[in-house]
Amino acid sequence: METGFIIETIVKAVVVLAVFSALAGFTTYIERKVLAFMQRRLGPMHVGPHGVLQLAADGIKLFTKEDFIPQNAAKPVFMIAPIITAATAFIAMTAVPFFPEFELFGYTVRPIISDVNVGILFVMGVASIGLYGPLLGGMSSANKWSLLGGARTAIQLLSYEVVSGLALLAPLMIVGSLSLIDINDAQAGGLGDWFVWTQPLAFILFVIAGFAETNRTPFDLLEHEAEIVAGYATEYSGLRWGMFFIGEYANLFTICFLISLVFLGGYNDLWFIPGGLAIILKVMFLIFFFLWTRASWPHIRPDQLMWLCWKILMPLAVINILITGFVMMF
Repeated sequence: METGFIIETIVKAVVVLAVFSALAGFTTYIERKVLAFMQRRLGPMHVGPHGVLQLAADGIKLFTKEDFIPQNAAKPVFMIAPIITAATAFIAMTAVPFFPEFELFGYTVRPIISDVNVGILFVMGVASIGLYGPLLGGMSSANKWSLLGGARTAIQLLSYEVVSGLALLAPLMIVGSLSLIDINDAQAGGLGDWFVWTQPLAFILFVIAGFAETNRTPFDLLEHEAEIVAGYATEYSGLRWGMFFIGEYANLFTICFLISLVFLGGYNDLWFIPGGLAIILKVMFLIFFFLWTRASWPHIRPDQLMWLCWKILMPLAVINILITGFVMMF
C-alpha cells in the first residue's frame, strides 16, 4: 500500500509538472492572439497555420540562446533566482484539487497530489515565496533597472499579501476549514451555494490581489517596460528568462483554480455539466478575464498600488470580516 501511494504521488507530480509547463507555454500564444484580436492586430501568423507553431519556435530560441551572466553579478544568486520562481509555482499546486475523483481501470484517482488540512494556507504561502525569485534576480544583476524591479517586488509583496489573506478569511470562517476539498464541498448544493453570492466583496478583493500576485497588468510593476526596460529580468536570457515566465503563467493557473474552488463552486456539477468540465470552463474564463484586463487597463505606479491596498482594500477586507462575524453570531 505504501509503495502504491508513493508511485501514485510521483505519477501525479510528473503529470502536473508536464501538463502545466505545456499550458504555461501555450498560454503565451493564446495571450498574444487575444491581445491582438482586441487591438485589431493579427498577432503571431508566420510559424504554422495562424501562428500556432510559434510556441515551438520560441522554445527552440530559448533553448539555443546564449546563457548570459553579467560580469559583476552575484552569480550564485543570479542563477538560483529563476529556479525559485518556477519551483514554488509548481510546489504550490501540490495542495490544489484540480478535478473530482474519478475511476481509471477500476482504480479511484484523486486529482490532488497532497490533501493537507491547511491546503489554502500552504498554497498561498508557497506562491508568495515565488516573488523572492524576481527580488533576488533584480538585486543580483548589477543593473540599476533590475534593482528597481527587485525593489518594486518588495513593495508589491507587502501590499497584496495582506489583502489576499484578509479576503480569504471571511469565506474560511463560514466553512471552518482550510482544506480546499472542504471548501469545495461546502458549495456542493448548486449555483446558489457559491460563496461569490454570500461573499461578493471578498471575491472582488481576492481577484484584485490575484492580479498583483501573478504580476499581471495593471500591477505588473516588476517589469514595467515603459519605465524600467524589463525590470528584474533585464539581464536574463535563454532558459533562465523562460523559467521566470513559466513560473508566472503557472501561478496564473493556480490563482484561477483557487478563485474557482473558493468562490465559484469548484469542481461540483453545474446543472448538466459534469464537475471536471465545469471547473475547466471556470478557469478558462478567468484566464481570459486576466488577458482581457491586460488589453484594457493601463499600468499603475508603485505608490498607487500601496495606496490602493493599504488605504482602500485592506479596510474593506477588515469590514467584511467583521460583518461576516456578526452575521454568523446572530
